[in-house]
Amino acid sequence: MTHSPTLTLADVAGYLPDNRVPAAFFSEYAESDALADNVMFSAPAYRHHAAEGETSADMMISAARILTERHGGDYLDDVTVVLTHSQLPEVPVRGCGGELADRLGLRPRTVLDVHNGGCAAFIHMIDLAAALLSATGGGKALVGLAQNSASQIFTQDQVRGKAQAAIPGDGAAAATVTLDGENGSPVLGLITHSYGEYSADMTSVAEPDRRYWEAGPGQIHIGFTEAKITKVLARGNRMVPAAAIEVADSIGIAPAALDWFITNQPNRIFLRNWREALELPPERHPDTFDECGNLFGVGIPMTLDAAVTDGRIQSGDVVMMSAFAHAGDFAGAAALRWSGRR
Repeated sequence: MTHSPTLTLADVAGYLPDNRVPAAFFSEYAESDALADNVMFSAPAYRHHAAEGETSADMMISAARILTERHGGDYLDDVTVVLTHSQLPEVPVRGCGGELADRLGLRPRTVLDVHNGGCAAFIHMIDLAAALLSATGGGKALVGLAQNSASQIFTQDQVRGKAQAAIPGDGAAAATVTLDGENGSPVLGLITHSYGEYSADMTSVAEPDRRYWEAGPGQIHIGFTEAKITKVLARGNRMVPAAAIEVADSIGIAPAALDWFITNQPNRIFLRNWREALELPPERHPDTFDECGNLFGVGIPMTLDAAVTDGRIQSGDVVMMSAFAHAGDFAGAAALRWSGRR
């Protein structure tokens, strides 16, 4: 749908843990994995791992504090909605939204832990923030995302040698969303699509097989097979450009005329295929893959923040964000006109 021009992304900040891990950390332990040569698993040069005991909430707070350092200690005082998305919730029954709000000294009317959305969670959460702010009379939404599974799932001794282990990295992002239309970047259009028929194609597995809450010797990891990868590649190649083109059409901008294209960052093959589908050169499709690896839901806000911070994205530029999630069960895109940081 096309949102009212008052829907505004006020600012965004990314946080990376200090522990910068080279590809050799995994390659020296690599076993003979049947998927080692698959294009999905061409490893980035680096990724970051959360410190021992560093939680989703810890990382989100680090990102949120970048916002308050930038804008002043009272920047979050008018937050009425807190939304969080953690790739690996530390407690299975609840998320970390309440903890995040409490540790930041916030008293929001609404706290929502968004457990779906995957790599498209940032777009999903902007859409949810708009609906919640409209329903509750305005204010500001704090959106927090954390990818924390790289250091916890993919460094396990039974998983570290698999091809999939070298791809993810840890990190977090925080953003603020408002309806005031004054201070920030207006969202020009936004769509999300759910494809529930694909939801069962993303699975966790262990050897020997067990459910994730059951005790056992096998360590949990993602259940990739050649057949599943083929399906995911086909869906992802189609869904991300299709969502971006749908939004571009709704706001009257040709995809090739977009100033910037920001996507999730799963691997180099997707990044190349997506920008070629929109007929955009590499320099207009920023990526953080070789420094951060696959940050899942954090990938879009991290890459957006990086391109703004280093001066590539300028005030007045139209930025298209697009992503798909999991094995293709969710996709979304949003366009905004970047208006600088105020």
